[in-house]
Amino acid sequence: MAPAAPFTRAHRGGSGPPLVCIHGFTDTWRCWELVLPALERCHDVLAPTLAGHAGGVPLPDPPTATSLVESVEAAMDGAGFERAHIVGNSLGGYVALQLAARGRAESVVAFAPAGGWASGTRSHRATLAHFGIMLDALKLMLPTIDAVIATPAGRRAATRYTTEAFEHIPAELIVHQAVGATACRGARALIRQGLEQGWPLPAEAPDCPVRIVWGAADRLLRWPEAAVQFREGIFAEADWVVLDEVGHCPQLDVPEVAAGLILEFTAAGLSASAAG
Repeated sequence: MAPAAPFTRAHRGGSGPPLVCIHGFTDTWRCWELVLPALERCHDVLAPTLAGHAGGVPLPDPPTATSLVESVEAAMDGAGFERAHIVGNSLGGYVALQLAARGRAESVVAFAPAGGWASGTRSHRATLAHFGIMLDALKLMLPTIDAVIATPAGRRAATRYTTEAFEHIPAELIVHQAVGATACRGARALIRQGLEQGWPLPAEAPDCPVRIVWGAADRLLRWPEAAVQFREGIFAEADWVVLDEVGHCPQLDVPEVAAGLILEFTAAGLSASAAG
């Protein structure tokens, strides 16, 4: 396997109002790489790696329901961001909504946020089981990962649960994500914590605008089953966007569309603040 780029704690770039981008479970901040150029033209962007993930700070042992939120708050504090526009995908979308509940968000754009399964179902257990199986498979594949990803069939297999379109995603980035997942030291602990505690949603709607974006072709958090609690609860009045033929990670699948949805929403929030 070719040497991979080092895993780092965070990325920061651009100028303008603060924007924080939070990746999903077992991923790293580089899942935002295809949208960063557009975002950084308008914002001072901080993309941290979550605690327990490859390049991130260690998780407490055992992790708590607030460990990941607190790790992002610490990164925001270190960057001098009292509040920021926040974007998150999957587990990162869940963390973004938790940050909003703590008063740290100017606005939130959540791509397929976790935690929306209908109460009383076992859907979240199936999702966590998928990650356990995926991690085991990736560890077996690791010695030949470069050769696998060098083929179109290998890239399609590696991105099946994240995107519908994959040809435009650099092979090196796909390798990075696969290697990063195997280097996610907190994965098993976070799976156990999710099985035991689930992902409780905030009791009250946050004091900022919220946009929730879902790919209709999401194979990991399926639409609309995985969004029930969001659609029927305190986020029912959020700005909802459903993208046809798009998978779990719009920022990788359709980066231009994803960047546009983010910037459109942050610009609307900035205009409202200026008018107020």
